[in-house]
Amino acid sequence: MLNDFRQYWVGFNLVKGIGAVRFRALLDAFGDPQTAWNAPVEDLRAAGLSARLIENLVNLRTDVSLEKVWEDIQAQDVQVLTWKDENYPSRLSEFNNAPPVLYISGEYRPEDEWAVAVVGTRRVTAYGRQVTESIARTLASSGVTVVSGLARGVDAIAHQAALDAGGRTLAVLGCGVDRIYPPEHRQLAEQVIAHGALISDYALGTPPEAHNFPPRNRIISGLSLATVVVEAGAKSGALITANFAVEQGREVFAVPGNVMTPQSKGTNRLIQQGAHPLLDPKEILETLELTLISEHREARVVLPADATEAQLFDILSHEPKHVDEIRAQANLPIEKVTAALAMMELKGMVRQVSGMRYYAVREIGAEYDVGK
Repeated sequence: MLNDFRQYWVGFNLVKGIGAVRFRALLDAFGDPQTAWNAPVEDLRAAGLSARLIENLVNLRTDVSLEKVWEDIQAQDVQVLTWKDENYPSRLSEFNNAPPVLYISGEYRPEDEWAVAVVGTRRVTAYGRQVTESIARTLASSGVTVVSGLARGVDAIAHQAALDAGGRTLAVLGCGVDRIYPPEHRQLAEQVIAHGALISDYALGTPPEAHNFPPRNRIISGLSLATVVVEAGAKSGALITANFAVEQGREVFAVPGNVMTPQSKGTNRLIQQGAHPLLDPKEILETLELTLISEHREARVVLPADATEAQLFDILSHEPKHVDEIRAQANLPIEKVTAALAMMELKGMVRQVSGMRYYAVREIGAEYDVGK
């Protein structure tokens, strides 16, 4: 059953020391998480786990009831997304160190793929506040989801400005999604849940410990097309997010500031190192070609260009199908099918998920007739 399947992903998420790389190795060795979870010690050793990791795993599966853990997750209305889920954030899944498990409080939607991170110092200045509000408001008003970390300062201002503009926002936490930090942002967190989501790769109940926050920044940047740093001190955590964005091949924008102000030392240094100097929030939309995103969402209907596209579009539904199954149903050469699917994906007619599986995008149910 699906629930049982996800329980084992959650189980490995609880094992200290087993992250994305080791978990992927276990999947390669055993084929699925359930088999890996129940594997004997000698097989775990053969799969490359150290004695310490094996001890951690054995102790956990002895002491913890995955059924109880899963019941607690469901009781708190938290969604679990794994690498295998079609609605796992596609931008995040592009990276080898993407978290195997994400906990979602709220709702992550397909339109959240158009997202930009807005981050910065907790000790925000009046200038930083004004700029943050302008950036987040411009993005949200243009249909772009604003991503940040729910921290004091720039993060909270960005979330609130996006909400006030009627947009969506995602908050990536350095603790479990059931542990709001800082506590004074509980009301803000509730608004985020209603118009976006709280996201974490930490299990429920995980406290907001200092060492949790730097790693979570890779998720903030990974969910986003670009990262905007408004204000940041010389050693600000926002600079970690910017560095992750660079490693992930994403754009980085930095707001220029007073060279005498500590809060601008980090952003000015980013510009010196090659980040886009952000002088107008609209530059983000122009650089990322997001100026017409609202129109794209409202008119996401593309007619099939020929009979092959029409045939494949008829075969596909909202449930992903493997390319071999599509080819068999279409009774066409695989080269013709893959070429057509590639073109349809560029048009936004279909989306590809992991393992060469495709599903149709029918945001507006259009009737079409190739003969017309």
